[in-house]
Amino acid sequence: MTRSPALLIALAAALLSSCASTSDTKKETPTLAQSKRISDVRTTAYTHSESDHIVHGVKSATGSDLKFGKVRSAAADWSVYPVGTVFQIEGTPWVYQIDDYGSALVGTNTIDLYKPTKSEMNQWGVRKVNIKVLKWGSFAESLNIMKPRSKYSHVRKMVQRIETSS
Repeated sequence: MTRSPALLIALAAALLSSCASTSDTKKETPTLAQSKRISDVRTTAYTHSESDHIVHGVKSATGSDLKFGKVRSAAADWSVYPVGTVFQIEGTPWVYQIDDYGSALVGTNTIDLYKPTKSEMNQWGVRKVNIKVLKWGSFAESLNIMKPRSKYSHVRKMVQRIETSS
């Protein structure tokens, strides 16, 4: 059975258009195939009772309660580690999920780990660790959450970084 060149071109165009992204952001969320080990990640710790977090209480930037169980909350610059990113620190049994951000994290490549007490926060201190990203989060979801909060300069910076990245 022979096919006309016009038919082949139409089929190719249809196939390519079905693969096109419908995202309104230029920066695409990394895929699971892009999961990887990241070495020497600077980590700090925070708690809900710190003076700069008191207004938010035990709520994360996503509106959910901060988690400290098998899955634990973490904060980051969402233009680097988008909301929903799940990772594990090598040598620990816990899994962390990015569900929070903080003004001091923007542009630092630092991940802030939630601890339920100031004592545990201080015990962690500052550490460089190796992490394994188990699942990348979503830049589109990060933008959905942050755009209404763009009156804050640190949020505007993250939004701009996502929107201008390729």
